[in-house]
Parts: sequence; C-alpha cells; structure tokens
Amino acid sequence: MELKKDRFLYHLWTKESGFSSMFVLLFVMHFIVIPLFGSYSRFMVILNIFWILFLFAGIFSLSKNKEQTIRLSIIPILFVVVQWIAFFTIIPIVVFADLILSVAIMLLLIILVLIKVLEPGPVTIYRIIGSIVVYMLLANLWCVVYLFVFRHIEGSFQMAVSPFTMSSEQSNFLYFSYITITSTGYGEIVPIHPFARSLVQVEVLTGILYPVILIGRLVGNANFSLNK
Repeated sequence: MELKKDRFLYHLWTKESGFSSMFVLLFVMHFIVIPLFGSYSRFMVILNIFWILFLFAGIFSLSKNKEQTIRLSIIPILFVVVQWIAFFTIIPIVVFADLILSVAIMLLLIILVLIKVLEPGPVTIYRIIGSIVVYMLLANLWCVVYLFVFRHIEGSFQMAVSPFTMSSEQSNFLYFSYITITSTGYGEIVPIHPFARSLVQVEVLTGILYPVILIGRLVGNANFSLNK
C-alpha cells in the first residue's frame, strides 16, 4: 500500500515544512478543540480517527520496507479494534489493553517525528519546530496516563470543580500535563496517590531534560552552522 504523493498527510511526513503544519494542528487540537469541544464524544471520535490516519501516513512514509510497514501498522490496527470492543463492553483486560495501546500509539508517533527531526542533514527552523511538536506529544502522552489513573484509582487526584459544562476530563488533564511538564503548577489539580505523584515527578523530570538535551542541541547546531 502506497500513499499518493499529492496527499496532504503524506506531505506532512516527507517534507520538513510539514513540521509547521503538525505544530499548527497540535496547537489547534490542544488549545482550542479539546478545551472547547472535549465534552462532545462524537467529535472526539472524529479527532481520534484523524490522528490514526496521520499515524498511518507516518508509518507508510518513513518505513524502510514493506515488512516494517506491516509490523508498525499492527499497533494502530489493534488500537482501533480494542477501542471498538471497549465501546460495547468494559472489562479489566480491555481497559488495560486500551491503556497499553494508547501509550504505544503516542510513543510510536513521537518516535516517528524524532526520526524525521534527527535524520541526516542541516538543522533548519523546521526541525526545531519538529522538536517542539515532540514536546507537545509528550504532554499528550502523560495526559493519557493521568486519565487512566484518575478513572481507575479512586482519590488519585484532587481536582477543583469547574463551573463550565464544556470542561472535560481530557481537557483538565491535558491542561494539568502542560503545567506539569513546564514546571508551572497552579494547584487546581493535585496528585494525592503515591503512584500519581511518581508519575508527576517523572513528567517534570522529562520536561526539564528534554529541552536541554534535544531542543538545546538543535539550536546549538543551528547557530554553529550559521557561524561557520
């Protein structure tokens, strides 16, 4: 199966300028769509379908051969199957499978973007934008984990009640993930359970080390290239 080169999703992965489009899409999703429309389940299903197609486009574009494409495609296919099963029944094994596959989906997406960011070639502004995209995807990854802990460990988080009906659990924990990964912390959502606190500590550490190691490296290389 091959993607036609005139497809929008294909260009996002094959050209460095696609990082800008990825950034805009994530920005709109994280700061507009989810906060304002996260309570509409049907709308969120459509959003998830788009990101699955986006992931498939990355797999088809960056895989080295057909076998690798098939192996990597198993993850999103299983994710869709488990999501469909979870729609009809909620049993522990399905719940845990959903978590594992959700995390696997996010990690695969992060790895694909990093492969594109770190591929051989000069450091450009688009690659720096790509590294910011990875940072935003990391925040999304932790949001998925926090949601699972909140829903399945009673009292894991203490949360201020929002008076706005548009507020959803996903928007709340995406917000919490961003203020955690940036080491801001306003106190509306507080981790109570020891496991939840451990997760928060790991995300804070990730948020501190990632910009230093990757974004700082890319910017440093870019400055070096300009001076040279």
